[in-house]
Amino acid sequence: MVNKTLTRMDLSEAVFREVGLSRNESADLVESVLESMSDALVSGEQVKISSFGTFSVREKSARVGRNPKTGEEVPIKPRRVLTFRPSHLMKDRVAAGNKR
Repeated sequence: MVNKTLTRMDLSEAVFREVGLSRNESADLVESVLESMSDALVSGEQVKISSFGTFSVREKSARVGRNPKTGEEVPIKPRRVLTFRPSHLMKDRVAAGNKR
């Protein structure tokens, strides 16, 4: 398996090639989309992208954890965490990639 990472630059380059906007306009478009998604998540909204998946923020309550090295109990503060749930189409597509 190849450990390549898709970056913002890669996304803006793909927009540049596929849509025909200038490189600067493509980069601005990608930044605008990512900023809109981030703003929605920060405000507690879900971000659902059809055929891809759903990003959402979940509230986790305070709990007591344990340091695995020492066994000492450690309090864990309540926090918000970002979750992603892939669509069935995305799951099927990823699974099909494993059958090579």
